Amino acid sequence: MITTTTTQIKEDSNKKEKVLLVINCLQGGGAERSVLTLGQGFYELGYEVHILRFKSKVAYELSDNLFYHQLDLNAYKSVPTKPLRHWYFAKMLDKYVTKEIGIPILTLSNLDKADMVMRHSNLPNIAHIIRNTISKKIELFRSEGKKVGEKKLSNIYSRHPCICVSQGVEKDFQSTLAVTNTTTIYNPIDKIQIMESASEFKPEFDDYIIHVGSFKTQKAHEVLLKSYAKTSKTLPLLLLGEGALLESMKELTTSLGLDNNVHFLGFQKNPYPYIQKARFMVLSSVFEGFGRVIAESLALGTPVISTDCPSGPRELLPPYNLVSVGDIDALAKKMDEAMANADIYQSSFDDELLPIKIAQQYIAFMTKSD
Repeated sequence: MITTTTTQIKEDSNKKEKVLLVINCLQGGGAERSVLTLGQGFYELGYEVHILRFKSKVAYELSDNLFYHQLDLNAYKSVPTKPLRHWYFAKMLDKYVTKEIGIPILTLSNLDKADMVMRHSNLPNIAHIIRNTISKKIELFRSEGKKVGEKKLSNIYSRHPCICVSQGVEKDFQSTLAVTNTTTIYNPIDKIQIMESASEFKPEFDDYIIHVGSFKTQKAHEVLLKSYAKTSKTLPLLLLGEGALLESMKELTTSLGLDNNVHFLGFQKNPYPYIQKARFMVLSSVFEGFGRVIAESLALGTPVISTDCPSGPRELLPPYNLVSVGDIDALAKKMDEAMANADIYQSSFDDELLPIKIAQQYIAFMTKSD
């Protein structure tokens, strides 16, 4: 039996066209924040927006403008194989959506688990949102001993159109999986909401460098810490986030003699006051899909230095703000320059990233696909 939790559907809901966004959960990640922001963009365009997730976990404040649903995928663990489980769950999901929500004009699938389910769905106008450089994800999984096959992934993503969050992601996706029914639409950034959130409280630190991101291999915190150790360290480094590699990064901090300079602040539901007050933001990632925190920093007027990942940062920042992936000395040099004069790394925010503008691109893509 499907376990559900939904908001009460408004009496006039059948008068509005509906958009459905599907994701595993709403935990504290960039993809989850992007789903909620995109939902707001569709709402601003006049659509009725539904968010459907498979787990109850929520790390963000949920807007009253959207409707929320939960269908429990774990309730089907007794189905013998994952492919069969995903197929069966998709049929249950279609039945639920048709009965409780109505037929959406657009359904957007987000992240791996949702994609594996929604490839079997028969709802109209489904698209997968591709949020990361898939070749790099495959490399990472294989380095961790996980089996990943390009053919299997091609089968998942070849049935429905795929919308990539950067041009770099789209190019990599096409070349890796030979899937060509793709386009690029950037992640939405709610500049007004971000600026309002940035004024909610005053951080306990006055002048600092900041990094926001989960402690996982992709973010390469070890490169950031080793680079910072080579700087003058005239400003402290704040690290916001949680993740599997948190404790090992704390140990590295100690071994580099940085305990008095580096501060681990954990996951922050509202990181924007910290970002706004920072002298500059720094990213050391091995790969990014879009680099959401870069765009958020630019919305707040905070300069950004980043590694030049295969996709994302170079589409948001000028070349001078970028360094080669894994180049500890080059990153240290730029951090020293920014500690002395962060203005040389200032960049402007592109208003085309506002939620309503991005939502319009999705509707235009759907109309074209029809």
